[in-house]
Amino acid sequence: MASNKRKRWALALSLLLIAGLLAACGGGSDSGSGNSKGSSGGGQSSESGEKPVELIFAMPNPGTPMNDLNLVQDEINKIALQKINATVKFTLIDWAAWNQQINLMLAGNEQLDLLVTSAYMNYSSMVAKGQLVPLDDLLQQYGQGIMEAMDPVFYEGTRINGKIYGVSSFRELVADYGFNARKDLLDKHQIDLSQVKSFEDLEPIFQLIKEKEPGIIPLVQRNTSNTVVNDMIASRVDNLGDGMGVLMLDDNNTTVVNLYETPQYQAAVELARKWYNAGYIASDAATSQEGYVALMKAGKGFGYFSNMKPGFEAQETGLIGTEIKGVRLTPAVGGSSGPVAFMISIPSNAKYPEKAMQFMNLLYTDRDIMNLLTLGIEGKHYVKTDNGQARVPDGVESSGYVFNQWLIGNNSLTYVWEGWDPNQWENLKEFNRNAVYSPALGFLFDANNVKTEVAAVSNVISEYKAGLESGAVDPKVLPKFIEDLKKAGIDTIIAEKQRQLDEFLAANQ
Repeated sequence: MASNKRKRWALALSLLLIAGLLAACGGGSDSGSGNSKGSSGGGQSSESGEKPVELIFAMPNPGTPMNDLNLVQDEINKIALQKINATVKFTLIDWAAWNQQINLMLAGNEQLDLLVTSAYMNYSSMVAKGQLVPLDDLLQQYGQGIMEAMDPVFYEGTRINGKIYGVSSFRELVADYGFNARKDLLDKHQIDLSQVKSFEDLEPIFQLIKEKEPGIIPLVQRNTSNTVVNDMIASRVDNLGDGMGVLMLDDNNTTVVNLYETPQYQAAVELARKWYNAGYIASDAATSQEGYVALMKAGKGFGYFSNMKPGFEAQETGLIGTEIKGVRLTPAVGGSSGPVAFMISIPSNAKYPEKAMQFMNLLYTDRDIMNLLTLGIEGKHYVKTDNGQARVPDGVESSGYVFNQWLIGNNSLTYVWEGWDPNQWENLKEFNRNAVYSPALGFLFDANNVKTEVAAVSNVISEYKAGLESGAVDPKVLPKFIEDLKKAGIDTIIAEKQRQLDEFLAANQ
């Protein structure tokens, strides 16, 4: 691939439309009918005489009902057997046990042909240990459909040391940030969110709700990690993985800085403190374990800040159980690690790496397989509406198959759920393409050289962050917070991160 790839990603995100749309709109396969012979394909041979192979695919257990996974798997295998003379066996692993179990499978040389990888699940360390196969040649030979269907950022943005080791799932790679509120209360008090242009513009609304709706929290914090301050400044920061040394996107440069020393951070914690003192934020926001969904469902909250995307209000309405309306207050931005949040990779101990890539290719090009994987079996787990959207069948209260639609493959091939914008997937593609991306897109920080400092700095952040960023603690402690960070070694981390980033940028000019 050409070395000037960061510029090519930005150009492609703006201009590349035709290839993705053609691939997404292409006809799917006929998944066939009749009883399945099981995931092995019944031991049948292809017309060429080649015996079918079985691929092992490990993925995190979505934590939703998956009792009918084998039925769905059998239907997928009817298509895969016909198209690539292979079948797949999905292996679900609980999130909590993921890293340990995957490491055991890789270390024990157990057959594992495909797996979900992530920056949050040791992707970079897997590459460093030689546990993942570089996909560049396999993509060229067997993954042309992926490269035609997906914008380049979905595979170019996963490179480590110049090599592609994963292909990202189709989802939002970026986020805009804003405020979301109960529509019934907006209507009741004739509040027009379209007139809100900044976070500061919300103050009169918070004051009105506090006065007119006693017992309701004007601004609910999502949780102690996604704080009021975090959501206010997230669009201005590339955390470069762990937030211990960041790029300030406002500054349009590649200098790694201490977020907590920036004027943007200080202004945000001061505003949060002002709101906290005014009673707009709950008094226990720094310590409460009750998340925003529970608070909103219980009628205790008016609204909350959040990262957003096309269709976000419909998603939140379903979660909370009452209609939610939002206003976006920042541009859509993408940090360095967006593409590597969730990917599919091929392990080095894959028994059938070529077939694994062929199956991966189907996950980005075959409409029938993707609808099976994400929605289940039509007529059993979902039905289509007259306008081609999906809904739960009549009389079905609990489906035996509910999958995380954003986790794997090209979900722009799937039917959109009823109640969502029918153009959801096209809107999401444009959302990704029109965003502002960090100059460090594709960079992954390796903290091995500063593990001691990272542990110490993490402890300091845990001590101060929740209180400062919820407004519960006076910003006068900020200098002490910064002093403690320096004693713990944050400057050493920043220097190491800057060194690695400079090398990355030099290699990817």
